[in-house]
Amino acid sequence: MAKSKNKIKIFSWNVNGIRAVQNKGFMDWFTKCKGNIICLQETKAQPDQIADGVKNIKGFTSYWFSAEKKGYSSVAIYSDTEPKKILTGFGNPDFDKEGRVIIAEYDNFALANVYFPNGGRGPERIKYKLDFYDELFFFLEKKYRDRKGIIVVGDYNTAHKEIDLARPKENTTTSGFMPIEREWIDRLLNLGYIDIFRKFNNKPEQYTYWDQITRARERNVGWRIDYFLVTQDIADRTLKAEIHSDIMGSDHCPISITLEV
Repeated sequence: MAKSKNKIKIFSWNVNGIRAVQNKGFMDWFTKCKGNIICLQETKAQPDQIADGVKNIKGFTSYWFSAEKKGYSSVAIYSDTEPKKILTGFGNPDFDKEGRVIIAEYDNFALANVYFPNGGRGPERIKYKLDFYDELFFFLEKKYRDRKGIIVVGDYNTAHKEIDLARPKENTTTSGFMPIEREWIDRLLNLGYIDIFRKFNNKPEQYTYWDQITRARERNVGWRIDYFLVTQDIADRTLKAEIHSDIMGSDHCPISITLEV
């Protein structure tokens, strides 16, 4: 890619509103992070609501997929090399209307930037969330597994293991740490996907989300719910996986991988 012949850096960040975060240092961070591909979730904006200076950043092409409902969900990808193909959604109107998935196809990998549903509004949304997981990964496996590596990045809205949140015992009945949700992550790993951050860092207290109302970030009472899940060939070429917990502006922080290409 343009910034390196041998490696690229991919970022992911749930910005909790692109119009909010652009006034909290987003553009400065974008310049300094030196990312080649930057994936955003929960942009909460229609394309005509996004400032031109945010959509059109020098050296990058941006792609946006918005929910039908204004101010809700929505995702974006910035890339300094034009993907071979961009897909918005994955063909199910019930899921695609919430603007949760952009897939960018490159020469040797497919990158799915995903804002997974939150199951916190009751049993119907838990089912919606689990059905979304099932259908998305069925789509990715069928379309890409035999052709190229797969990277699935974003806010999964699920902490996998007890190490991935500050207060596991208190949250076993909370959506985001319910057994049925955690088992689904197990299924993905059994399919051969790798939680690449844990290949590099097995320490506790590595979180990506903190509740703003309780000012949990100040006490690091958090959750790790933002992930890069990658196929083995991508894992073999990953040089580094990081959580950038010092970056403010959202209730989530950015995560990244550095990848040989």
